[in-house]
Amino acid sequence: MNRNDLRRVDLNLLIVFETLMHERSVTRAAEKLFLGQPAISAALSRLRNLFDDPLFVRTGRSMEPTARAAEIFGLLSPALDSISTAVSRAAEFDPATSTAVFRIGLSDDVEFALLPQLLKRLRAEAPGIVLVVRRANYILMPALLASGEISVGVAYTSELPANAKRKVLRRSRPRLLRADSMPGVMTLDDFCERPHALVSYAGDLTGYIDTALEQLERKRHVVLAVPQFNGLGTILAGTDIIATVPDYTADALTAAGGLRAEELPMEIQAFELHMAWRGSQDNDPSERWLRSRLQMFFGDPDSL
Repeated sequence: MNRNDLRRVDLNLLIVFETLMHERSVTRAAEKLFLGQPAISAALSRLRNLFDDPLFVRTGRSMEPTARAAEIFGLLSPALDSISTAVSRAAEFDPATSTAVFRIGLSDDVEFALLPQLLKRLRAEAPGIVLVVRRANYILMPALLASGEISVGVAYTSELPANAKRKVLRRSRPRLLRADSMPGVMTLDDFCERPHALVSYAGDLTGYIDTALEQLERKRHVVLAVPQFNGLGTILAGTDIIATVPDYTADALTAAGGLRAEELPMEIQAFELHMAWRGSQDNDPSERWLRSRLQMFFGDPDSL
């Protein structure tokens, strides 16, 4: 096919195809693209004619792509990224007048401790924008970025989509939280004997603290796992339960009173807080503005 032949290709069909590859469902693709299911079904029929291939085969409740569909997707996805970048570079962005909707992913600790100050700045600079926050962590981030449900995310990350970009915002160290009035800092023996509360999205009862203790041939006693940080102060109040949280989260929790934070009675390696974003929006003026504000209010230059 030469470039003149591209005139008969509807770009919207390719967007539908990419969405179907991510969602594997006509229903979910319709919801994602704000279209009716008949419109998606009609687009799929046109795509099958265009590529002379079934593209998707129903398997139970899912639609599995054919080998030809996988081949097309491998070529098409970076091409659509390039088109998106080319179009976005031509656009201007004025935060003072913009009514853009930004969809970002934040881990619970970041949302609780760092989002409020960022929001004040965004409201002052861009009162017309809308910010949609999705819960993201190292488990959820790759799929949210790959599907386009978020354009940028801030969390501790590991694996990311191939076209995603990543930057370290800060390196933080964990702090010990306690609500008791016992004087002095906690020893390692006290730390291991006291009951612990653990914040875990997945409901795990172990984490990096337990890994560090194992190297010292020690263990702790976790009595509670909760999915988020915002109620931790109330939970610890009036108990001998302790918790280990990132330093910036400790600052937010102790600011409300009733808790104090101190160093852990053992060496713990610093953790990197990352900002990750879709490569296709790397040069989008509005997204660059948003990322600069995320770095300004979530980053910590002293730790880098």
